Amino acid sequence: MDFLFYLALIPALAVAAQWIAWRTNLPGILLLLLIGVAVGGLSRPDDLLAELVSGDPTITGPRILFPLVSLAVAVIMLEGGLSLKLSELREAGSPAFRLCTLGAAVTATAATIAAHFCFDFTWRLSALLGAILVVTGPTVIGPLLQQVKPSRRVANTLKWEGIVIDPIGAVLAVLVFEILLLHPGKADLGHGVMLLGWTVLVGAVLGAAGGWALTQGIRRYLIPDHLHGVVSLTTALLLFAVSDHFAHESGLITVTVLGIWLTNQHEFDIEHIIEFKEHLRTLLIGCLFIVLGSRVDITTVGQVGWAGLLFVALLIVVIRPLSVFVSLLGSGLSFREQTFIATLAPRGIVAAAVSSIFALRIEQTAEIDLAGADQLAIITFLVIISTVAFYGLLASPIAQALGLSDPNRNGVLIAGADDWVIRFALELKKAGCPVIMIDTNYRKVTKAKLEGLEAICANIMNEHARDELSLPGIGHMLAMTPNDEVNSLAVRECRSVFGRAKTYQLTFKSENPRGMTRHLMGRELFDSTLTHSKISQLVAQGFEFKTTAISDEFTFQDFKNLYAEQHVLAIISDKTPPNNERMTLTLVTADEAAEPEAGDAVLALVKPLQSDPAS
Repeated sequence: MDFLFYLALIPALAVAAQWIAWRTNLPGILLLLLIGVAVGGLSRPDDLLAELVSGDPTITGPRILFPLVSLAVAVIMLEGGLSLKLSELREAGSPAFRLCTLGAAVTATAATIAAHFCFDFTWRLSALLGAILVVTGPTVIGPLLQQVKPSRRVANTLKWEGIVIDPIGAVLAVLVFEILLLHPGKADLGHGVMLLGWTVLVGAVLGAAGGWALTQGIRRYLIPDHLHGVVSLTTALLLFAVSDHFAHESGLITVTVLGIWLTNQHEFDIEHIIEFKEHLRTLLIGCLFIVLGSRVDITTVGQVGWAGLLFVALLIVVIRPLSVFVSLLGSGLSFREQTFIATLAPRGIVAAAVSSIFALRIEQTAEIDLAGADQLAIITFLVIISTVAFYGLLASPIAQALGLSDPNRNGVLIAGADDWVIRFALELKKAGCPVIMIDTNYRKVTKAKLEGLEAICANIMNEHARDELSLPGIGHMLAMTPNDEVNSLAVRECRSVFGRAKTYQLTFKSENPRGMTRHLMGRELFDSTLTHSKISQLVAQGFEFKTTAISDEFTFQDFKNLYAEQHVLAIISDKTPPNNERMTLTLVTADEAAEPEAGDAVLALVKPLQSDPAS
């Protein structure tokens, strides 16, 4: 395969796989790995890189590939650090700390024992594999949490564990390699502690120094706005390389600390930096999984045999639950929350990269002669593929069975709590739709609560207020305040949570032609005539919010004939059996007309009749 074509093909396949995953709700990482294996059958990256320099594919390819992989992992870890808010530690701090310390120790120990007896490895090689498999990682945890959307406390705990455990696992693997494999005769606890301390010190100091320098440069306007993203990226890559030069694998600590520093400073907004890194991370994750997956030879995976499947089963069924329940004993998390955490530990890019690097180093180090060392990367990839497939397919059903996730997420978050908005919310609630209202006016919020609605007195544009919101089952955001500008800003702030397709706002006032431009709007609710003031006028004239069932006997056309003056606002579908309390909410927008079918219910603003039919 031509190398130029390969370089263009991999990103295209990476994006296509993630798009298919979005459309089908399949685990994106599993699709990426399968595509990678298929691409590997046509051309392996090691061979292509070796051809460029006329070298040996088994040596030259990995030597060129792994530094590139390491830099890509650095970017992913930086983005992971940017998502870690210290405010989340109030709920997730103790559980995450326990999982990353005691839980990691239990996992490493148990995985070492399992590897020794499953593969008949030496204890030294088993310990290295056990250390590598401590990691989970943001490359796999992040997409699964987005797919499952568990409760906030569980999500924060898993997010912190997934990001912090990566550098811990990598550093632990370095310690095992240096002490047990390179210098087995000189191994002692003091040397290990010194090596660990030096690695952590280098990583933490360089990360904090880089975060301080970037903060000062941006705060003092020494870096122009259009360079914020690329300067932070290049700084992270440079610090990663410098850190790794002084202490192997400390670079992962450096970029994680750098990301945490930047996202927790309060002197300026870094949303544009985070968005830039998110896009880059999405592309890099896809490319890395395909490239590393294409290095896997299916025939060699088959050589691992039943021992490999037994080892994976022990990791999933025994080792992960053991480490979670032991480390989270007395943590304050409920049994259901601990159970879900125990059923989510997929391995990702860091495990793949670290195992491949150490396998190569063992091969190139003449002093190390360990039977089975050539299987290190193969077993790790088997674990990655198996755990991603298992957790990716079962995470959502398990979360739903434990009551930690709502699969429908048809509830709405409404910004604004005026009188008619409260009536609209009550009608949604009556139809079985979860509703949360948020407004800065205490009187309006109190009235909504008295009506039986869940309401919060806060500013939706305040980042900290949004972070504190618990949104179980909430999948839509409706900006319905009287102020068009506030609605537009609220929509922009909430797009990262709900996505552009699920953020709506009332249409702009027609008498305000010099207001904000329409491309800054969310999806235009209802129709172009129903401004906030227009709905208020209709309600004052006697119009009511009413939900009407549509059937074969009473069609939508019958409904329109009955109510000559009506505005359809939403369609509520319930195609499931009576005992399954699930519904689908479709909000009517200016560019998407209502098309209810028999069995649906229509929520509309209607002028009441003398005698209404039963709804």
